[in-house]
Amino acid sequence: MTEYPINLDRHRGMAAQKATEIRRLLVEVEANEQALRDRQQELETQLLVAPAACWPEAADKARYLLKLLAATPIGQDPRRQKLIADVVEDFDRLTRSGGGGNANSNSDEPEEKPDTYL
Repeated sequence: MTEYPINLDRHRGMAAQKATEIRRLLVEVEANEQALRDRQQELETQLLVAPAACWPEAADKARYLLKLLAATPIGQDPRRQKLIADVVEDFDRLTRSGGGGNANSNSDEPEEKPDTYL
């Protein structure tokens, strides 16, 4: 027995080497996909734990949902892609500017808050 592993790929033909490499890559891709699904599940669990405490947190949750929608066949429609991009851009702009108030309001008075939220 030797101290070093033997590289069996050297002794295989090119087609066998290629098939082995494809099998290895498929196993790696499947493992990465499972890890991604697990992390996505963790994220969704965290997003469900508590309601957003502020507008930027709510926008982050909405961004996540919009990314999921964009990846579906219905989200591939060019008009929907533009709408999704515009909404995400609005979220970014309003979050940076600390917006969230009434865009039509010209006064410095705080906006009236509704008695109930839907």
